[in-house]
Amino acid sequence: MAENPFGFGGMFDPDELQNAMRQFAEQAQESQSVAFADNAIHLAVQMTTAAVQRITPTGPPEEQAAQLRAAITVIYPECVALVREARQGLK
Repeated sequence: MAENPFGFGGMFDPDELQNAMRQFAEQAQESQSVAFADNAIHLAVQMTTAAVQRITPTGPPEEQAAQLRAAITVIYPECVALVREARQGLK
């Protein structure tokens, strides 16, 4: 192997180095996507939990259940959107 212009005495093949850097960048991007997905799912759970905790249901059990369902119906679409975006980010 010929000596490269960087003075490394042929220790590094520029193509191999470029390939290694590309692989490293791809792995970093995948890690970021997974972290984003984890954070989005965690946020969806926190949003649902916070919404349910703010409710003080009253009345008989049937009415209490209806009140909880109504609250979840409001927050659920937002949570689904977060999780959907997270999943799309993993593709």
